[in-house]
Amino acid sequence: MLTKSSTELVRQQNSAVVLSALRRGGAASHTELATRTGLASGTVSAITAELERAGVLEKSEQRAYGGRGRPRVLFSQRRDCGYLIAVRISSDTVQYSLVDYSGRLIDRFEDARNHGPGGADAFPAEVTDALSRLAARSQLNKDAVLAISISSKGTVNAASPTLLWSPLFGSRQLDFGALLRQDWRAKISLNNETLLVAQALALKADKGPDSKFQALAALSLGHSVGLGIARKNSQGELEATAPNFGHMLHNAGGGLCRCGSYGCIEASAGFYGILRSAFQVPPDTIPAKFVPLVEMDKIATSARQGNRMAEYAFRQAGVALGNGLSRLMSFHERMPIHITGPGTRYFDLLQRGIEEGLSQSHEVRLQGMPEISVNFDEQRLVFEGHLDRALTDADQDIISAKLST
Repeated sequence: MLTKSSTELVRQQNSAVVLSALRRGGAASHTELATRTGLASGTVSAITAELERAGVLEKSEQRAYGGRGRPRVLFSQRRDCGYLIAVRISSDTVQYSLVDYSGRLIDRFEDARNHGPGGADAFPAEVTDALSRLAARSQLNKDAVLAISISSKGTVNAASPTLLWSPLFGSRQLDFGALLRQDWRAKISLNNETLLVAQALALKADKGPDSKFQALAALSLGHSVGLGIARKNSQGELEATAPNFGHMLHNAGGGLCRCGSYGCIEASAGFYGILRSAFQVPPDTIPAKFVPLVEMDKIATSARQGNRMAEYAFRQAGVALGNGLSRLMSFHERMPIHITGPGTRYFDLLQRGIEEGLSQSHEVRLQGMPEISVNFDEQRLVFEGHLDRALTDADQDIISAKLST
């Protein structure tokens, strides 16, 4: 019995390795899969045949160059094996995306966030209605959806999945499992948005057999401030976390933060913190729940034209960010920093302060500044993070359901 059980476990693990190679590398032949996975060619052939019979994979032929010779047989995920819904909750909108099992986007729409009185109370019903609309638009049976992957800024309990605190809803907790479990058989997951960004960036950095990737940090700037860290663990597997960076203490007795504390990084570097500094608003003023980009653009234009208070507001925001990153460098190894989010449009105004804040770290003075880059397409990175985490989990569930003996 033990031998049979061990053999079954190895078979399922190898199947997961093959599906992961296809998901991250695209359609491939037996030979290419053997190279990507390190599995024997015979093992790959047995796995692909079994997954094809189970309706998980499909094969296609690619004509040889010039039309001569045998066509290549390529394996890929069968698109109708199941579906994923990705939900991105942001400050101004909620985006809903329907994706097939191969990772192709089928449908997408956005609903504006209700910031008025009663908006938080109405939100759960708005989500359930939008999910039903998304399935109906593609005439899709709800049971065909394997996973619903949700992301938000804030503090999450991924195991529940419950949003414990967020800049949108404050301390009002949202249990998405309880909300959706009655109408959907899909696996419900919840992740911090910047964790997904870090995951997607790490997948891009860790491609190819010669990859030397070890770790990176993604710093998301906007209405709130988030940090994601992706690193290789001791087994060479990718792990992503999202420490509560925006609500780390920056300046004792500083400005009031949306979390209710004083002196958080976000209270200086979030949009509402920059607005407050630029207009010399008292630091204990209740933070604005939402600052339109058009208002931030006005402050940025003023700063670029030489307005001292506007310049000061962005520079102090940069110092707060740099100080926080310097602590990161002290606790973890030196790693590249990727700046994302709507705040990237003001990076020229923030950069000097960020470097000033970083230079106060002994580690940075010894090792030099970390590599800092700007990525303007945060929305795409969040989506790619959804796909990788949710569909990889779906692979495991499919293997357990369809290949168990």
